[in-house]
Amino acid sequence: MRRQTEKSEPVNEEYLDWFEKIIENHDHKFDDPQSRVNNMEYDLLTTDWILEKVRTRDDYAQNLYAAMCNNDFIPLDVVPILRQDPEKDYWGASWRSAGGIIADMQQKGDYIDWYCSGIGGGDEPDVYAEGHDLKRKGYVPEGCITDEIRNDLQRLGWAVAPDGDWEKFT
Repeated sequence: MRRQTEKSEPVNEEYLDWFEKIIENHDHKFDDPQSRVNNMEYDLLTTDWILEKVRTRDDYAQNLYAAMCNNDFIPLDVVPILRQDPEKDYWGASWRSAGGIIADMQQKGDYIDWYCSGIGGGDEPDVYAEGHDLKRKGYVPEGCITDEIRNDLQRLGWAVAPDGDWEKFT
């Protein structure tokens, strides 16, 4: 829209309608109570103590984003654990979705503020490629789950899914 305005071109109304539908769908994605079941996103967005951490600590927000990337999670409930069915019980998010969840939790920005925020060249927290502009204390690579995040997700009722190796989980 900005480019069209800058070029004095008419704004494409179909594009604006499409964008409004996306926003409306986003605003109502949890209206159906069934959409809240086994949904870690819903739990994150409705838990005050974890929202406070995400809103006041960028390192925590980034660590939560990184944990959601390349991992699946399972609710700490008897039925999902006994059923061991990834199709029914696991929750996961793409890197883009994970960034969007953090932006929603912070109530500012969008997914791109967090997307790839852990890429820096190392497999350990605080290890980044020399000269990388994302060298920030406390940030971790995508897929890394810090002890604090693991403990907080457990308190929230979620655990990292065992990736088929249930011996590790139980």
